[in-house]
Amino acid sequence: MNLASLFGRMAELEQTGRPFALATVVRTQGSTPQVVGAKLLVSGDDARGKAAGTLGGGCVEADAIAEARKVLREGGRSLRAHALTEDLAWNTGLVCGGTMWILAERGDDALSIGGRSVAPDLARAADGGPPLAMATLLHRRGRDVSFGGRAFVDAAGGVIGTLGDATLDGQAASAAIDQLPHGTPRVVPIDGERELLIDPVSGRPQLVIAGGGHVAMALARQAALLDFDVTVIEDRAEFADPARFGGARVVTGDVPSALASLDYGHAAFIVVATRGHKLDADCVLAAVTTRARYIGVLGSRRKTALLEKMLREDGIEEGRIRAIHAPVGLDLGGRTPAEIALSVLAEITQQRYQASGRPL
Repeated sequence: MNLASLFGRMAELEQTGRPFALATVVRTQGSTPQVVGAKLLVSGDDARGKAAGTLGGGCVEADAIAEARKVLREGGRSLRAHALTEDLAWNTGLVCGGTMWILAERGDDALSIGGRSVAPDLARAADGGPPLAMATLLHRRGRDVSFGGRAFVDAAGGVIGTLGDATLDGQAASAAIDQLPHGTPRVVPIDGERELLIDPVSGRPQLVIAGGGHVAMALARQAALLDFDVTVIEDRAEFADPARFGGARVVTGDVPSALASLDYGHAAFIVVATRGHKLDADCVLAAVTTRARYIGVLGSRRKTALLEKMLREDGIEEGRIRAIHAPVGLDLGGRTPAEIALSVLAEITQQRYQASGRPL
């Protein structure tokens, strides 16, 4: 179940007065089957407690469901460490060896501030509306982790609720503004004993491809597997058939103008892959006027240098020039359109998750 469906389900359950509990991975250490922010929803619709989402499966997930059902019955919160020891990992199939800290709480505790429910706002955010970030304060002493409070931060830095003092609220707002463009959860240290889980809730990541050639075809199809909202812009009618791009949205017309006119969300990525250097350059000039945080350009290093020179001569600020990734993609050694697309999406994924790109 994707994020939009999960938060939509929570809003539906709340609106109809049916209780539910939410289990969330709030911290990890070592190798784990899920990342921070992973969620599992348990409703009280029947005695078994229906679950949606996943925390990685196996006995850890079964234990999290049991804890969620317990807080449904008794209230309160449960925050437990689940160590995937070698014996446990081997017997359950979770051969990871790390530790996951899972917070289980009732829906009205997780998604309400001062008696006001933010479940509808979160459902709209996950469906492509104004994004929100959940900021959860965690107290840590050794391996013991406890819940310290929660607030919500909107895209303008407005804070709903409080974490206990103005300084913490300001730190949460700043961390949320930094993380919202990535659209992925992250734990931010505050000091030696406190940290914040910043959990952005926004629509699907957006990939806009300028050009409709062979690389664009491969990019669109692979990005769909990664749950991107894909748009292809192409000015040649014979190349603008949506069937070529696995059903992606196709916009026809002047490519640079269309590129500049689209509505870009917080997690927006542009890849310029047209049929010629002049058209590429015009597309880059259009792309830097948008809010897209990543602009990738296919081509050589010489082409990259010429593009940068052109942008500086046109007075484009350095911050936007640094958003350009050219030549686009990670060096994976491939040369076919599918391999090039893989290298581009690998770099985009690395940027989204703020990962190192090193071997696992």
